Amino acid sequence: MPATRTNPLGIRRPRAAIGALAALAAGALVAVSFAGCGLVGPAPVSTVGKIDFETPLAIPPLAPSVVDADGTRVFSLDAQAGTTEFAPGVPSDTWGFNGSYLGPTLVAKRGERVRVDVANSLDVPTTVHWHGMHLPAEMDGGPHQMVEPDATWSPEWDIDQQAATLWYHPHPHGETESHVARGLAGMFLVQDDAEAALPLPREYGVDDVPLIVQDTGFSSDGAREGGQRGFAGGLGDELLVNGTRGPYLDVHDELLRLRLLNASTARSYAFTWSDGRPVELIATDGGLLEAPVELDRVMLSPGERAEVLVRVEPGERLVLRSEATAESAGMVDSIAAMNGGTDAFDVLELRAADTLDAAPDVPERFAPLPPVDEAQAVTTRSFTLNGFEINDSEMDMGRIDETVTVDTTERWIVTNTSQMPHSFHVHDVQFRIASIDGSPPPPELSGWKDTIFARPETEFVLVLRFEDYADPDTPYMYHCHLLWHEDQGMMGQFAVVEPGQSATMTGGTDHEH
Repeated sequence: MPATRTNPLGIRRPRAAIGALAALAAGALVAVSFAGCGLVGPAPVSTVGKIDFETPLAIPPLAPSVVDADGTRVFSLDAQAGTTEFAPGVPSDTWGFNGSYLGPTLVAKRGERVRVDVANSLDVPTTVHWHGMHLPAEMDGGPHQMVEPDATWSPEWDIDQQAATLWYHPHPHGETESHVARGLAGMFLVQDDAEAALPLPREYGVDDVPLIVQDTGFSSDGAREGGQRGFAGGLGDELLVNGTRGPYLDVHDELLRLRLLNASTARSYAFTWSDGRPVELIATDGGLLEAPVELDRVMLSPGERAEVLVRVEPGERLVLRSEATAESAGMVDSIAAMNGGTDAFDVLELRAADTLDAAPDVPERFAPLPPVDEAQAVTTRSFTLNGFEINDSEMDMGRIDETVTVDTTERWIVTNTSQMPHSFHVHDVQFRIASIDGSPPPPELSGWKDTIFARPETEFVLVLRFEDYADPDTPYMYHCHLLWHEDQGMMGQFAVVEPGQSATMTGGTDHEH
């Protein structure tokens, strides 16, 4: 196994744009600017040692499905409003799919054709975006595929990507943060034969456990409420895991697989163990790494996923924590403190039984990853993240920002030129990171990704291949996945077309945010 890394990202510090004194002054200036806009970031939070872990972890149910006459696997989701008791006897208004909060876990195998009948029982339009999924643009569930109240949308596509932990959530333009914060989210697990042949835990909810992590606030009587807002967006001072407050999990197997999803709208996490043992990372957004990687913590920005393994001893209790630091986020202290970058949380307590089912050793290698070859790129594009804009432009629903030719490889240079937190998510494809500030990515960022935490003053070079689907009429999105930033217009559109084609959507209309 690789040695434990002391830097959670294995990346050198961002290039200094200003000296240390100037950086502190800049942080103070940002704080003053926030105050003038009513955005005084929340004070640092720590719940370490303060959580009682009194509630069994809820496990999202597996979504039922049927296979129709032509072999298509059909799921049904219904977006609906309801109430949820996060504290006994105290109802909170929430939204969910097929229930009052969150949604069921969809599972499909590579090679299957799937259809999801999405009904909208809310009184407002919404969408369902299949985050991390390779599929046609008109099935993507972005802001161009709105589902009106009392209507049903039935996207259908072939599953053609490796086993991975994906998820689904709304994507209405200007309203994504509020829809996700209310509870509209769930996991979508892709399976394949190669992953199934490996001796890894895979009994859903038993030794293969989904963990949907969200931050929120609660009133003194236990009703859910919004948190304070920093530049990153709304930040709560407590966590929910699968909608459970203060959760514990009874463990009966010595080896456990945890599928971590950061479903928060703004907060990034740095997951670690309470006893300081290494975190064993086996997969990122798009599937398995080439080999396990041992880390001191795993950092996930909103929308990112990670699969980790943990081996427990009979009778032990172990707490999963998030311990963020300004250094791990690449931010100056003052900016990090106002955006959750110095917060610490107890997330989940594992309670191992006195007798545990034995598990085999973890393979030293999973599957080879193809080398990242920038020379294959036929086009290089640059994306600058600053303020609430990408390339100095706000999102325009009527404008195509980039046009890509199908069955080609491209090189995208994504640079956060500011000192503020951002991320970058691309629809349709899983990409590879070629370099970070000119250096190769560390092992934990060497696999397939669809979302990156774009560290301040840092340049990321991504290699993406656009296969299978071309549609000059319907765009995909790229955007910051800090959802308030996305809602403010930090998003662009790209169309994938056949050679020689042009995107049909060219003109633009101003869009208020």
